[in-house]
Amino acid sequence: MPYYRRVGSVPPKRHTRHHAPGGGLYYEELMGEEGFSSDSALLYHRHIPSAIVDAAPWTLPDCKTEPNHPLKPRHLRTHDLFPGEEWRGRDPVNGRRLLLGNDDVRIFYVAAGQASPLYRNAIGDECVYIESGTGSVETVFGVLNFRQGDYVVLPRGTTHRWIPAGDGPVRAYCIEASSHIQPPPRYLSKAGQFLEHAPYCERDLHGPEEPLLVDGEDVEVLVKHRVPGGVAGTRYVYARHPFDVVGWDGCLYPYTFNVEDFEPITGRVHQPPPVHQVFAGQGFVVCNFVPRKVDYHPLAIPVPYYHSNVDSDEVMFYCGGDYEARRGSGIGPGSVSLHPGGIAHGPQPGAYEGGIGKDFFDELAVMVDTFRPLELGEGGLAVEDPGYAWTWAGRGPR
Repeated sequence: MPYYRRVGSVPPKRHTRHHAPGGGLYYEELMGEEGFSSDSALLYHRHIPSAIVDAAPWTLPDCKTEPNHPLKPRHLRTHDLFPGEEWRGRDPVNGRRLLLGNDDVRIFYVAAGQASPLYRNAIGDECVYIESGTGSVETVFGVLNFRQGDYVVLPRGTTHRWIPAGDGPVRAYCIEASSHIQPPPRYLSKAGQFLEHAPYCERDLHGPEEPLLVDGEDVEVLVKHRVPGGVAGTRYVYARHPFDVVGWDGCLYPYTFNVEDFEPITGRVHQPPPVHQVFAGQGFVVCNFVPRKVDYHPLAIPVPYYHSNVDSDEVMFYCGGDYEARRGSGIGPGSVSLHPGGIAHGPQPGAYEGGIGKDFFDELAVMVDTFRPLELGEGGLAVEDPGYAWTWAGRGPR
């Protein structure tokens, strides 16, 4: 639910003739959720948007997973996935490595320096957090510029292309859903407006500002889609370039949201993770832990209490600052921790006591809580820290 937006040339009334200069008609396309029953956008194309001239298999990056067995906390060092200058030869689509996944959500990581092919995810929405780097995403709706700290939210079925800029890599934490990704319903009025208690609002969401028109024939688009029992890839060839939309309007479109625009909710005693929530998908939520004032009760313990959420696996991506609860565990920038549901976890030894008297936490992390168990992808298995599970006890198996 981004709010209504109108870009470029659209006719005064939907489903009516939209004449092109010099004669002819633009072709209207409805892009909508839940079978015409939810948010949608109307796009006006210069060419027929369904005209394909070829389709062939596309081999996806490895998406297989293995159970978290034996069941234990895990620490994954994502920066070790792309050592040295390896990122220069990778693009943000084909270069992704799968860290964790289940039937509701898959979490990838990538460091990339090359532009990606045209790509469409037909499985679900994508929410990509930019750990570092700058660039743009060209989409059928127009261009989104991104920078460090941006979430780039791409609705299912959006044809797009990632273009890194600058001298360094674009490092991205990619959350791929099997559903839609939206602001939590409790932040919104019945009419869809952000309420006063929400930690961000419409002004913080940045969509395309003008159409993107590209000429071309026989244009390849990589499509990731569902098949019985898993996912597959198809390489389409379109007769004309998909970026031919002269105008669109509606409430379904890609946008960016920067984590610096998230206003933290604090209290006299420690606040639970739902106050940090930024997005929701089917079977998971996404939260931000941002720099903030912390608990101000005279007897407060600012670091988290130990907890065993019996319904959720908890995944933390540490992307900035100094995370108080994880000192001494080897956690650092680029780390991902996995704590399985029903297993107690919390601050490292000494952090519970050491946080007393602190009034500000300079930390930045993205949390994904899932309501089904997560399995380990090939990327996660490749960079696991084998000693993490024993750091609370100070020793491992005898």
